[in-house]
Amino acid sequence: MSDLVLTVACETRRGIVAAISGFLAGHGCNITDSAQFDDLASGRFFMRVSFTDQDGLGIAALRAGFMPVAAQFGMEAAIHDATRPMRVLLMVSSFGHCLNDILYRWRIGALPIEIVGVVSNHLTYQKLVVNHDIPFHHVRVSAQDKPAAEARLLEIVGETGAELVVLARYMQVLSDRLCARMAGRIINIHHSFLPSFKGANPYKQAYERGVKLIGATAHYVTADLDEGPIIEQDTVRVTHAQSAADYVSLGRDVEAQVLARAIHAHIHHRVFLNGSRTVVFPASPGSFASARMG
Repeated sequence: MSDLVLTVACETRRGIVAAISGFLAGHGCNITDSAQFDDLASGRFFMRVSFTDQDGLGIAALRAGFMPVAAQFGMEAAIHDATRPMRVLLMVSSFGHCLNDILYRWRIGALPIEIVGVVSNHLTYQKLVVNHDIPFHHVRVSAQDKPAAEARLLEIVGETGAELVVLARYMQVLSDRLCARMAGRIINIHHSFLPSFKGANPYKQAYERGVKLIGATAHYVTADLDEGPIIEQDTVRVTHAQSAADYVSLGRDVEAQVLARAIHAHIHHRVFLNGSRTVVFPASPGSFASARMG
């Protein structure tokens, strides 16, 4: 008996839920969890169904059998093996808080992923990564060799079979071409001050302006810098009694937590692109708790 996930996106119309549930019941499957959203503004329908293959038909046969249903409704549909960890490539520069957090959650099973490698334009975290028995790739980046660096990055993605790339505070802007080629497969984390506080020291700027909330945003990477579809956000309250260093410490904590929750949602196929926005279905209570830890 296999644990599987069906994801569906299409134009909204009557009969979609009935067709899906009828197909699964008719093929010896039992639905264990289901979530759906009908976006009246865009006219799009989204659905995520967890189910068990009780008759052991197999994922290949179920995928083939579902094709007529998908064609009938013009669906973008996929059936995923919920037990297979997604292959994830991490990228980092000089700030290691998100990388360390991901490695810890991965090690204790809170993020059930297969980390296929870490790419960095610095050597700062090479020892840390290698000590986790994870391949480390040092790819230098400069204005002159940036196309070559991105070509090497794509080679690494291909060699490792990476299904998702996570920018764990990777401080290089990716080209429009790369963003388009890997649309919906690169997640970035940044402080929520953008575009109000740009530059190398946003927390100092926030401190000087006396902000009361600081936070972070995880989003898919697009050609528009830090303006891709948002997956997850969070904030933490600060006061006049706290220093700029406190802002940095609190900001890094919330960045790590938000990025972990975004990865968790993506690897469990809970995120659907809806134009410039996303539809993110909630996790089950136990799974959600593990993603929020920290």
